[in-house]
Amino acid sequence: EQFNYMKYLTLILSFSIIAGCSGNKAIKIKKKSHPSHIYNYMDIDRDSLNYLETDYVPVYSDIYFQDGTRRFHLTITISIRNTSLVDSAFILSALYYDSYGKMLTQYVDSTLLLSPLESIEFVVEEIEELGGPGANFIVEWGAKNYSNQILIQSIMIGTYGQQGVSFISEAKVISSDFKE
Repeated sequence: EQFNYMKYLTLILSFSIIAGCSGNKAIKIKKKSHPSHIYNYMDIDRDSLNYLETDYVPVYSDIYFQDGTRRFHLTITISIRNTSLVDSAFILSALYYDSYGKMLTQYVDSTLLLSPLESIEFVVEEIEELGGPGANFIVEWGAKNYSNQILIQSIMIGTYGQQGVSFISEAKVISSDFKE
């Protein structure tokens, strides 16, 4: 009888350890990563901005590898930098689209003030699997004066076993308007 009791206790202990480990794994997967920056929201009339620009930012939530049927998932960071020493910029919207052009997420719901030399970032987690290899961001921003003051880059990074991948891409201006 004592042998059966020990067997039963060992079995319960084993299940507890396995359940505990998989519970920790589930918590790690659900953990969200957040940028470390505090955003400064501002109520500004779009018509008060003399310069408006829309940028297309190519991003990759995954890339193909081996025979083209397997995907390597990546974390995406969008970095938006105000390169002006004196002028502020205003981020009006940042929309995340999948490979098919379907909008997935709106990252800005109110105008963000970007002071001189300030930068902000948005993160798409590695576990997000909707974007695909043709995903993109559309970023709209404005300024009081005409200026080529915004630098937008996407940084993709991922690891699998001992393999690591990282690369960047830069935004392309798709429309601009300057009121003199």
